[in-house]
Amino acid sequence: MRRRRIVGIAAAAAAGMLALTAAVLPSTPANPPVKLPALTTQALSARYAASSRAIARAEAAAAQDGNTALAHSLAAMRHGHFLAFNSAGQGEAVQVLGNLATARRVVIMVPGSDTSLATWASRGAASPYGGARALANETARLDPHAHLAIIAWLGYRTPSLLSPAVLTSGNAGQGAQALRPLVTSLARDGDQVALLCHSYGSVVCGLAAPHLPVTDIAVYGSPGMDVSSVRSLDTTARVWAGRESGDWIRDVPHVRLLGVGFGADPMSPSFGARRFGCGGDGHSSYLSPGGAALRNLAYIALGEAGQVTR
Repeated sequence: MRRRRIVGIAAAAAAGMLALTAAVLPSTPANPPVKLPALTTQALSARYAASSRAIARAEAAAAQDGNTALAHSLAAMRHGHFLAFNSAGQGEAVQVLGNLATARRVVIMVPGSDTSLATWASRGAASPYGGARALANETARLDPHAHLAIIAWLGYRTPSLLSPAVLTSGNAGQGAQALRPLVTSLARDGDQVALLCHSYGSVVCGLAAPHLPVTDIAVYGSPGMDVSSVRSLDTTARVWAGRESGDWIRDVPHVRLLGVGFGADPMSPSFGARRFGCGGDGHSSYLSPGGAALRNLAYIALGEAGQVTR
């Protein structure tokens, strides 16, 4: 119920903003796109080691500043495989689960609002690392021999759920600019790439989608993709949409007017997405182990479209 009240407040704020069309929301600097090393074991190991050292330095700085929550989060991250890491602001982190050197298919998971280094693994399956780990476990269960790598991607400044920025696509546009080079680099190396995009992250994916070399784009808990239909995305990818029946995001007005809102509901039949079954839980439960949403997202990640259920 608290989330629904927040949505109501956000909708009212949006209505108020329409009367202030001359006002411009302040922009935030975009992170530079991740530059992939050669996708060899040696080059990737060197990149991972360099990122680990950067995380250790950031952890020490956070501890010295008395930011124990961030220091604890960074300590847990230090042993992961990161293609990129930047501790400035909310932070940037791009973590790989699986062997990117031998992968034939790569899934990039794009998070939504209120995501930062401090929440990288603190919310279980609702956090970037926890969700990627849950997906990795499920895909391994469904196909133990799949040559799949999963990337938990925080490459943009995510807006706060209670900020005006969450009502517009400004931050998402910056995210799309950072996401596209990573996707094209992976595809150029011969990998099939899929995008799994949660909540505000689906706006990022919608803006990045035109002519992007991906096989699948799956959005879940989406407020909209900043377009009116799948056709407007200018993509040859299979576009999927799912929503838990208890997700408060269904109450968000699906409009776009004077820069506020994200357009049509991806779950609407007229939008044209392939719908996949989820369950009865809420906005943060899509990747919870044992759920229908996780199973279907795992099949999408594997490229097994025929196994996805409604």
